[in-house]
Amino acid sequence: MGRSQQTFGKKEKEKKRLKKRQEKLQKKEQRKANSSGGDFESMIAYVDENGMITDTPPDPTQKKEIKAENIEIGVPKKEEEEVKTHFEGRVAFFDSSKGYGFITDLDTQEKYFVHVSGLLDEIQESDKVAFELEKGLKGMNAVRVKRI
Repeated sequence: MGRSQQTFGKKEKEKKRLKKRQEKLQKKEQRKANSSGGDFESMIAYVDENGMITDTPPDPTQKKEIKAENIEIGVPKKEEEEVKTHFEGRVAFFDSSKGYGFITDLDTQEKYFVHVSGLLDEIQESDKVAFELEKGLKGMNAVRVKRI
């Protein structure tokens, strides 16, 4: 009994390993046979003026000269635009016992929530009011509300 014995499972695993190695070599050979040559020129790609990838180099006569100082890096300067801060509206609904209501903007007809904590004057339904807007949990809220 000097020889080492291999179990059936070990033999099967070894066969599978050899088979995988053979398949890998075959795939490698196929890739080599199907490739059109690995020279540098065949691998180069260019980007045309429209951003499309092409295999033809750009035409030197179409080259444009661009001055470095004309290139803007970052966000372009924004012109100062008029931001409306004061609005006028009419009280569409107000429940003084619950302490909240809604104001309809006279320009956009949009409704804004108003809470008693945002009032400067006491208001009632159909009062004409001036107010400012502030971002709330569920949208814009009317704040600093005063009667006109």
